[in-house]
Formats: sequence, C-alpha cells, structure tokens
Amino acid sequence: MNSLILTGWGWKEYAVAAAVVLKALDGKADVRGMSKRHLPEFLSAEGAKWKRIYLVGISLGGDEKLLAEALKDLCKKKVEVVWISGLQMSDSQKRDIAPLLKVMLFEGGYFNGSLVKAVGKAFKVDVSDVLPFAIEKNKIPKSVPPYHELISAAMYVHRCYQDERPYEMAIQYLASGIAECAWSPEMRKLIDHYRQYGNRELVGSGAQMKELRGYIERIAAHPEARVLIFGESGTGKETVASQIHTRSPRRNEPFFAFNCASVNPELLESRFFGHEKGAFTGANEQRQGLFELADGGTLFLDEIGELPLEAQGLLLRVLEEGRFMRVGGTEEIEVDVRLITATNRNLPARVREGKFREDLFMRLNVIQLRIPPLREHKEDIRAIADNWWFNKFRKHLTDEQAAALMDYDYPGNVRELLNVLERAVVFKTEDFAKLMVEHRQMNAGLQDEVSDSPAAAPDELDVAIRQHVRRVYAKYGENVSKAAAALKITRNTLRKYL
Repeated sequence: MNSLILTGWGWKEYAVAAAVVLKALDGKADVRGMSKRHLPEFLSAEGAKWKRIYLVGISLGGDEKLLAEALKDLCKKKVEVVWISGLQMSDSQKRDIAPLLKVMLFEGGYFNGSLVKAVGKAFKVDVSDVLPFAIEKNKIPKSVPPYHELISAAMYVHRCYQDERPYEMAIQYLASGIAECAWSPEMRKLIDHYRQYGNRELVGSGAQMKELRGYIERIAAHPEARVLIFGESGTGKETVASQIHTRSPRRNEPFFAFNCASVNPELLESRFFGHEKGAFTGANEQRQGLFELADGGTLFLDEIGELPLEAQGLLLRVLEEGRFMRVGGTEEIEVDVRLITATNRNLPARVREGKFREDLFMRLNVIQLRIPPLREHKEDIRAIADNWWFNKFRKHLTDEQAAALMDYDYPGNVRELLNVLERAVVFKTEDFAKLMVEHRQMNAGLQDEVSDSPAAAPDELDVAIRQHVRRVYAKYGENVSKAAAALKITRNTLRKYL
C-alpha cells in the first residue's frame, strides 16, 4: 500500500471519518490507530514506508519539537502528510508544523458528525450511510448492522489489551459496508467480550446517579488529580474509574485495571514495575509492569486496602517521584500515569490500626468519591437490568419481570443483580418471580434483614455453615484465599460451600 490512514482513538467519529477516507481510496490504504503522544515516534521510525499519510482526528499537541523533526525528515523523503481535523492549530503549530503538512478541514469542530460530513465533501463521498455511526448518542435502527458496538468494542480492546487489529478491521468493515453475517468469528467474539466486560456505562436516572455522573464529569476534566473511590463490593467501582478515564483528556491512552488482592504479595513489585530478563527464577524475558503499560493513561488499582505494607512503600515512591526501576534493572523509567484507587474497606480505620500507611493514604485521597449501594437507589434497578437484558436479547423486560427484580435489596449490589439475570439465561427462564424466590433462599445469609440471633439461625448445620461461609466470602471481596484464611479452612473446602 502506498497510503496510510492514522486515526485517533477517542471518539467514534474519528473511526467513521477514517472509514470515509478509506472508502474514497477504494480501500487501498493501510489503517492504524494512533495517539498524539506516539505520533512523532511512529512517523520517525516507520513513516517513510508510505508515499502519503492521512492523519484523521489526531491532535498535534504532543511533543511538537519531535513532530516537526519527523515531518521535516518525511518531506525530504517525498512523503506527503495530510492533516484532516476540525481542531484549531496553536500559533506555534501554525509556525513550525503547518508548513510541513497538507492541511484539510482546518475549521468546523468534530462533534455530531461535522468532521465526517467535511471529509465526505472534501473527498466527494456520500456519507449518508455511515453518518449515524459518528453521532455518539444517536439511536441506530435495529435493521442496521451494529457498527456502533463494533467500534466501541474495538476501542475497548485497544485500551485494555493494546491490540490494534480489531480497530483497524472495524474501520475496514465500515468502509466496505460488510454485512454483520460476514464478520469474522474473531470480531464476533470481541463483541461478546465487550458486552460482558467492556460496556461499562452508568445506567439509571435517579438523583444519586445523576449526582455521581456530575462528579465524574468534573473529576475527568482534571487529568492529573488522583481519585480514591469508596464503595461496597459490586457497586461498579471499575466502571466509574473507566468513565473518568474515557471522559478525560487521557481518553486516547491506555486504561489498565488491577486487583491488588489478586496477586501474591511477593510478585507485586514485578507486576507494578516490570522486570528484566533473569531478574528472578522464571523471568525468562523482559516484561513491562502496569505503570509502564499505562504511561500517558490511567491505572486503576482496586482493593487498594488489601495492599501489603511493603508494597505500599513501593507505590508511595513512584507517586512521589514519578519514576521507578524494573526488578533487576539499573535505569530509572519516568512515567505519566493518572492513578485511580478503590476500596470497600474503611481506610482511615486501617490507618489507625497501622495496616495502611498514612502518608500513602494522603497521597491517594486527593479526590474522594463514594458510590452508593444499589439499595440506596432502587429506582434504577429496572433500568440497569433492562439495559443488560436488551444488550443480550434485543428485547426489554416486562413489567412483571421488573417488579420481581425490584423487590429485593441486593446486598451484593449491581454484581448480584447481574448474577440473577445470568442465572435466568443459564436456566432459560423468564419467570422472574420464581427466580427471585430461589435467589432469596440461596443468599439468605447475605441479607441485612436476616438476624444473627440464635432464633433466626437455620436448624440444619450444613445450611448454617453455608450461610456463614458465603457471608465471610462476601466480606473479603469474594477473594477465595483471604476468606479461607479467615475461616481457617482450605480453599477447596470453602468452594464446596459457595
């Protein structure tokens, strides 16, 4: 291919505009996702492979000096770089960078399809068939292939797993108008994965959810500020963290989530900072850590209250200095990472108990955000459940199904609600009244209204043990190892009672 299309990650409109350019070139161009941060390095290292490079929806606000040097070198090699954007250039960009580019669509913005319309006009391409997919909040008819979801899934995979191929393929599908039935099995699996793990939207219109969304918008506007999220297990702490990231100026950079209770404490340093080959037994290759992978973006550390004291010291150092060394390394690595942490523990109490460092708590607790449990906004249960059900089956819940779901407090919060819906799918039932009766019986030990008095306890020893095990399991964030240790039983024994 003689042409390359580089497009930004942040908005669906970028992908659609790139698809229009690809369509105008009769599909004869390579496509890659790119951020402003990595643009200069990429152009310098690989730009000379093509005769013409289109920059679609990419800001020039990265390292302007390095970008200018890369563009000068490409000019010498007769490579034409075309900048297609609705953004205004700064004075320095007009002076140092604009003369090295062919500039198109210099004004007009890029929201609500304006960039796509401008690209279509410039390239003389009809965009009526793809324009709806560029409008973020537009309601797409069921008869239209779910390109909206495909692009979102592709962006999610890149953010979380650094895999660019699905995004490039999604743009190619859109440009070619490939029908959903012809999509590859890999892309279908990607959408299923996104539906289960990546479609992190805050659903609900109650007063508390509206207030939470307002906080998220204000916090997102300050991409350097650290955030400490408090919330019970299952309230959606990772969803909130993801929302803060995707609405911030860091949206085009990676988002990584990590559960601090999920890894052996001895491996935390390597997981955070990476390691060099041969640093320890089993280190057969160099590996980047979470802070390095998330450079420029956001790192979300869940269950921060479970972090061992020695690991807390390591985290404190990188927060204070912004740099670290890989395990077994000799050179310091400097990173720019926004840190968001979350816990269901009372961290001030753990500080008083000597289980959490006060200096680390102060570093993390710049902005504090509380997520309300589901029982405090039960009016949103229907909306949350209906959104999940519709994404799964493309149909809405009935009034009877919704009423059955809403008559319960969900001590496990949104996670428990979605578990109920998954159980309905597994057992192929739409009788939610019966489903909820069974669910209450199974989870009686987790309900706040159940008394701990001997009179209220079940007579059967096995049932009582099961209830207690499940209660402890929930208390420790559904961490098998921690719950088993607290109960002084093996993990296999614990699993028998879950």
